[in-house]
This record gives sequence, structure tokens and C-alpha cells, in this order.
Amino acid sequence: MKIAIVHDWLVTYAGAERVLEQMLALYPDADLYSLIDFLPETERQFLRGKPVSTSFLQHIPGIRRGYRRFLPLMPLAIEQFDLSAYDLVVSSSYAVAKGVLTGPDQPHLCMCYSPARYAWDLQDQYLRETGLDHGVRGVLARWMLHRFRLWDARTANGVDRFIAISQFIARRIWKAYRRQSTVIYPPVDVEGFTPGGARDDFYVTASRLVPYKRVDLIVEAFAAMPERRLVVIGDGPEARRVRARGKPNIQFLGQQPFEVLRDHLRGARAFVFAAEEDFGIAPLEAQACGTPVVAYGRGGVRETLFDLDSPTPTGVLFSEQSAQSIGEAVERFEREGQKISPDACRENALRFAPERFRREFAEVVSETYRCYRTTGRSW
Repeated sequence: MKIAIVHDWLVTYAGAERVLEQMLALYPDADLYSLIDFLPETERQFLRGKPVSTSFLQHIPGIRRGYRRFLPLMPLAIEQFDLSAYDLVVSSSYAVAKGVLTGPDQPHLCMCYSPARYAWDLQDQYLRETGLDHGVRGVLARWMLHRFRLWDARTANGVDRFIAISQFIARRIWKAYRRQSTVIYPPVDVEGFTPGGARDDFYVTASRLVPYKRVDLIVEAFAAMPERRLVVIGDGPEARRVRARGKPNIQFLGQQPFEVLRDHLRGARAFVFAAEEDFGIAPLEAQACGTPVVAYGRGGVRETLFDLDSPTPTGVLFSEQSAQSIGEAVERFEREGQKISPDACRENALRFAPERFRREFAEVVSETYRCYRTTGRSW
């Protein structure tokens, strides 16, 4: 097969890029397309030297500093890729990549990380957090997102088969597009994140400091528990506001290299996580280190963490995104955390090893291509 892989944009090595990395490992001869490519040289290794075909957006002045502002142009840009020479098209999509144009003899498989959250069920939250929930700018933003939803729903018809990264996202795909999905969980670096060293008496959280991660609530919760230590790893636009809530028992390390993150995950009493994530790799990286997780019980984490009521628990789930709920979950962990073993955490994380992802993804690609060629349907 001659395969094209279409990714939304390449600006950092994050969760979607880890999935893309495994796709490229499976299909090293595939051609790679992306709206823009501004990956730093230090993060390009996962591309294996592969050239990237970009859109006209790559050459717009100022796009590197604020590419998200160009969302109204992205549907047009993604439709300009000429993919007519390929036997199979794979879109790696959390925004617009699934909108590529394909022909009647080209199966199109979409690895969907989520329908664009800011345009669908989380629109109001997005507008509120960006200050676009009122005034003329708010009206224009809502109109733009309305137009984007129309395009997004229409282009779902061009996808022959959807892959969702969790049952949670499969439900979101059904809600937005009325399409069934095959669930393949993303890969977790279980060889890099491993147990080791002695446990210390602190909790840790690590993420980009952006509003939906709700690190502010974690800091607020620990500020009210001066006897509990918290280490915060990560940086982002919310850094100043989050730091302002800190107390002496809370340490802010900012962005740290992999080794520092891994060592803190290995040594912590538990990893604390307050976001509603589509899948949530960070809690699994903690579990791969043998570390329990205290997490908000919504989204993909419900599929990757076993609560204390489970025969083999790996963490504690809390029910509300609030400082009080986080504090109560931490206290419950202090009382009952002995039920959680490092081995159970590690074994749970091993279910999401990269080898499992490559095997399941290759099976779906092969099945989709074979069925499409023989019956004209994806499966």
C-alpha cells in the first residue's frame, strides 16, 4: 500500500505526536502531511528524518506565534492536499485533519483523538476561559465556531472508519457525528517510565499549566493541607496565577527534563490529576513507575485507573472538580492507600504498551484496506 498520514499540526511532541510516532514506526514508507511544521530540532527525532509536506499556512507571517488564531483558514488549507496518488489515507486528527479530500477508491481511516472540543461540547468553557463569552468578539467567535461545526460534521462523511482513543471519545464521536468507532488506546512509554528508588513523603502533579488541567484546584487543595507536601512540574500561561495560590508546603519546579519528571514520579506517594482528559497519558506514566494516582473520575481516566473498590486498585477517584473534593480524596488515600500495590500499578500500565498499540492499529489498517477493496466498505 502507498499510505499518506495527515496530522493536524506539528509544533510540539505531545500525546497525539506519540501516537503519530508509532504510526511512522509501523509504516516507515508512508508520506507525512501537516498544516504547519514548527517542531523544534530537539523534538524531531520521532519523525525519523521524514520530510513533512505542509500547507500554505506554513508561510503566513506570524503564524508560528499564534497558529490557533488561523482556525478559520484551516478547513480550506487541509482540503488543498492532493492525496489522489495514495492507496490508503490515515488522518491523525483532533481538529481538521479528518477533512482531507479522498476519492471513492481510497479508504480513509481517522485516528480521532477527539472532535474539536472547543467547537462541540466544551464550547462555552473555551469561550469563557479565553474571554470570548461576551461582546462583539464573543458573537464573532460563536459564529465562527458555528460555521466550523457545520464543516466538521459534513467532513465526517468522508471518513470510512473512525478509531477512538477511549470509550469516552467514542461516545463524543457518536454525539457529534453519529458514527461508530473502534477503540484503540494510545501507547504509553512503559520502558522509559519504570519503578525505582525509594518513596518520599510528597505528592506530585505534572502537566502544562493551562486552564482545563485545573492545576489551580490541586494547589488550592494542598494549600489547605499544610501537613501535605506537593511538587508541581510544568509551565504554561497559567503559571503566574497558579503560583499565586501556593503556600510553603508547595514547590513549583517549572518545566523539567524527562529524568527529573521520572524521578519525581518514582518517589512520590501519589500522582494528583484534576483534568477531564480524553485519555490521559500522565496518570498511566505515574502508574508505570508503580505510583498510585488520585484523579478526577471523568473522561478517559475511568478506563485506565482502578479505584479502591476494585480487587486490584491503582488509585483513588474523586467526583467533583473542586479543591474540597481533591482534599477529601487525598485524605482517603492516606487512610486506605495501603490497598494499592506498586506491582498492580505497573501491571495496569503495561496494558497500554506501544507494542499493543502497533499490533491493534496494524490489524485495523489491514482489515479496513482489505474490506474496502473487496466490498467497497470499511469493515
